[in-house]
Parts: sequence; C-alpha cells; structure tokens
Amino acid sequence: MRKVILIDRFIRIKVKNYSLLVIFLIISCLQVNAMQNPNGGSKKKYKVVLDAGHGGKDPGTRGKNLKEKDVVLPVTLLVGKYLETLTDNIEVIYTRKNDEYSHPKVRAIMANDAEADLFVSIHANAMNPGYESVSGTEVFVMGTKNEGRNFEVAKRENSVILLEDNYEEIYQGFDPNAPEVDIMFSIQQEAYQENSIILASNIDEQFKKRAGRKSRGVKQSSLWVLWSTYMPSVLVELGYLTNPKEEKDLGNPEVQDYLASAVFRAIRDYFEYLESTGN
Repeated sequence: MRKVILIDRFIRIKVKNYSLLVIFLIISCLQVNAMQNPNGGSKKKYKVVLDAGHGGKDPGTRGKNLKEKDVVLPVTLLVGKYLETLTDNIEVIYTRKNDEYSHPKVRAIMANDAEADLFVSIHANAMNPGYESVSGTEVFVMGTKNEGRNFEVAKRENSVILLEDNYEEIYQGFDPNAPEVDIMFSIQQEAYQENSIILASNIDEQFKKRAGRKSRGVKQSSLWVLWSTYMPSVLVELGYLTNPKEEKDLGNPEVQDYLASAVFRAIRDYFEYLESTGN
C-alpha cells in the first residue's frame, strides 16, 4: 500500500523525463509483488511425520490372527505414498518403514528435530475379553480427560515405555500407569491443542465419509508420544483387532487403502485450511 501511495504522488508531479517515470513504475510494481509473494508464488512447504505404531519386539495389540504392528505399517506407508504423489508441498518423514522397533522418545525426537508441522501416529485398538463386539475408529489428541475407557487406552499405548531396561532414566521418572501425569501432560500440549483438534476432526469425518467406517469420535487422552512432540499431533486408532469382523476388515488391502486415503485427505485439507486462513 505504501508503494502504491508513492506511485500516485509521483504521477501528480509534472516531470519531463517520461522514461524515468516508466522505469519507476515497473520497479515499484515488482517490489509490491515481491512483498505480497515472498516465496515467489511458490507454495509453502510442510513436513509431516507419519508414525506406524509399535514394531519389532513390540507387537502392539493382537487379534485372533493379526498383530497391530503388521496392520498399521501398510496403512501408514499408503498415507505417505498419497501425500508424496498427490501433493507438491508436503515432505513425509517416516518413523519406521519396516518391522523395526524404536522407543517413543526416539520417534518424538525425530519429529522435533525435523521441525515438523504435523505428527500422525497410527494404531489399532483392542478390548478385554467379553467386549469383542466393540468396534469403530477413534482419533486422540493430547488432553487430560482420562475417565474410564480413555485412561485404559492411555495406559496401554504408554506401556511400551516399560520395554526399555532403563525407562525411568530415559523418560525422566515418568510412570505410564500413574494418573497424576495428567497435569504434566496438559501444560505441555496446550499450545497445539486447537490445531490438533482440527486435524483430528478432519480424520474422523473422512473415516465416516470416505472410508465408511463406524466412528467413536475425537477424544482426549494423556498419551506420551503426543505430549513430547512440539507440534500439532494426533493418534489414530483404525479399529479393534479384538472384534472378529473388524480384524478381518483391517487385514483387507482394500479397506487399508480406504483408511489411508481418508487420513491423506484429512491432512491435505488441514494444510489447505491453514493457507486459506493465513495461519
């Protein structure tokens, strides 16, 4: 706007050298355009960390025939493939691309060191014997609403920490089974809560509309891997391996593709929303 005012004032001055006026106008317009498009018109680049939960010595939950680590990996790789081939402004970083184990702290460090814009951790759920009928997708964001079922999910996902011989040192005395961790969690993730919920809601809607899955909604829980990432983060539960029908679905490559497509679309729409709102 300041440049436009200067141009207007210049035009009002009676000048004899019109060639200088033309040069001035061209330079001014180029400067205004550069100010409005600091990246030369190119899209902003984003980094997304995709975390296939568990792996290696940590199988995760189990169904009758499937292990969580084996279900979530192909879905995660498909999400990454869609992001890499169908967008031109998203870089994908994987915490694992095969059946290998790395503890949650390493995964969080990878995301933080990369200064990622999103962290998406993909998992499959389970229930205790007697609740085999429970089914549906869930998407978790960091929070302290750990009543009932949410607290059970938090304890199970956090329990991988106990696989470390020196977990008390690695995780600075953190006890994944202690309810009092809620206060610590809530303070750490508050800054990213709003955007995490936006992404989680996108994923939940896509699961219902794109993948045709039963939704159990967006929830909050004290999950260590979300707490320790310094960016908007979500943990996705694709379904229940303890439900025979859902286990069969989750082992079906076509269903895996629909689920991956849903997560991809949600991430893509999230960044489009940020750009449209100037965030």
